[in-house]
Amino acid sequence: MKTDIEIAHEAKLLPIKDVAAQIGISEDTLEPYGKYIAKIPYTTIDEERVKKSNLILVTAITPTKAGIGKTTVSIGLALGLAKIGKKAVLALREPSLGPCFGMKGGAAGGGYAQVLPMEKINLHFTGDFHAITAAHNMISALLDNYIYQHQSEGFSLKTVLWKRTMDVNDRNLRNIVTGIGPRTNGVTMESGFDITPASEIMAILCLAKDMDDLRRRIDNILLGIRHDGTAFTVRDMGVSGGICALLMEALNPNLVQTTENTPAFVHGGPFANIAHGCNTVIATRTAMTFGDYVITEAGFGADLGAEKFFDIKCRMSGLNPKLTVVVATTQGLKMHGGVALDDIKKPNADGLRKGFKNLDKHVRNMQSFGQTVVVCFNRYAFDTDEEMEIVRQHCKEIGVAFAENNAFMEGGTGAVELANVVVEQIANSPSEPVQFQYNDDDDVKTKVEKVARQIYGAGNVVFQSAALTKLKMIESLGYADFPVCIAKTQYSFSDDATKYGVPENFEFTIRDFVISAGAEMIVAIAGDIMRMPGLPKVPQAQKIDVVNGEITGLS
Repeated sequence: MKTDIEIAHEAKLLPIKDVAAQIGISEDTLEPYGKYIAKIPYTTIDEERVKKSNLILVTAITPTKAGIGKTTVSIGLALGLAKIGKKAVLALREPSLGPCFGMKGGAAGGGYAQVLPMEKINLHFTGDFHAITAAHNMISALLDNYIYQHQSEGFSLKTVLWKRTMDVNDRNLRNIVTGIGPRTNGVTMESGFDITPASEIMAILCLAKDMDDLRRRIDNILLGIRHDGTAFTVRDMGVSGGICALLMEALNPNLVQTTENTPAFVHGGPFANIAHGCNTVIATRTAMTFGDYVITEAGFGADLGAEKFFDIKCRMSGLNPKLTVVVATTQGLKMHGGVALDDIKKPNADGLRKGFKNLDKHVRNMQSFGQTVVVCFNRYAFDTDEEMEIVRQHCKEIGVAFAENNAFMEGGTGAVELANVVVEQIANSPSEPVQFQYNDDDDVKTKVEKVARQIYGAGNVVFQSAALTKLKMIESLGYADFPVCIAKTQYSFSDDATKYGVPENFEFTIRDFVISAGAEMIVAIAGDIMRMPGLPKVPQAQKIDVVNGEITGLS
């Protein structure tokens, strides 16, 4: 089969004005970025139309290191819905340069189910990630300057909480010292870098509903603690207007198209293992304004992305999906069934069945949020009909709908079964209103414990000393009502990446908290998860090239 980028280059793209016209967006509304990309003003959102749209969440079982194919399924479902005559629109996250040049390569779908132009989407796109990085680091520079310029007046901070960010995997920058050298180089301080998808500015952009809300959230960013224990925020520096200016264009969602010209909004890109893992609220609402069926995705497995989608994004925005698709693959099921990683592409009915425990746990978790669930078998070329039927029969036994997705190989035609099942389920048994895992007035410790026990299956939850100290700070500053965003490994329900399947009654360790007062959430750091990933021994960057004026290797 052709590579992703070969398929992308052969696709017949429509001018972006024609893509927009399909869903009723006029040409004079567009802010074009070349022929095939445009920004759409968020002011086009119509709340009455949003209420009538059918929102569908795509999530997955616990993934392998190669992923599960949620984005391919999300795009495939949109293609399938279009094939059966439905007005479908996608709302997806933007890729990060970290995975593109690190472990995974491109992140715009795959095969005949991609969003295009994939090279631009995977690389610089419309500059949203760069704007977020610049805004975050502008705050860092302004904070350092404020401390430097006001030290003669006796100003200092007992604790500086704000770090730096960049959209590159760079383990050497996790911890740094700044201001070294002569006094004019600034105040010597410890700092460090997070990757841009973990930036609080990214979270704020993804959760803000408009410019006023963006400004309010930026004002509230907690930068440090004064010696009297009070908060020092961006508002205290008086620079939120300048930061909003950097983000003004980035706030508007990006319109692109699929391999079959279906409209897709691609906007925002937090990771689900170290952030909340969802595209922007603005993009989702824009898609719902113009689409009868809107497909969105939450990162990694359902224990991470989907939990945060419900407990954070839906809690803050009022969104309520009509249905959740849980994606499974034979490779993922076999891995969780104890099959050696080198053998998960080989037929193994026993290993497949043993892996159903992981699938079933994710299905029950989604049902605990009030969701109607469809299990999607994401088919690969090496999968057999016999294996697919084993999964289909199991879903029948546990009472959930099942459908195959073969959009990778066949485009929309390969997702018609999935589209029909989704439409039928929404019509006959749509999801209930979202049922959250915890209450707003639960304390932070209780919120973490509820997610860890109810969603992950943990027994004892241990809070290390740094986390306990930060909990006292959270309480004293009045942030305890915020939802929690647990940062942990994506490869296990536990905080140990090697524990596949469904570990039970394990000890779950929270080593620290990060206060995201502007994003209005508390990030709990579990196990050894890092907010700045490192590069693998053989990074994907070695495969990326420019040949005869075309980019290769982004697949």
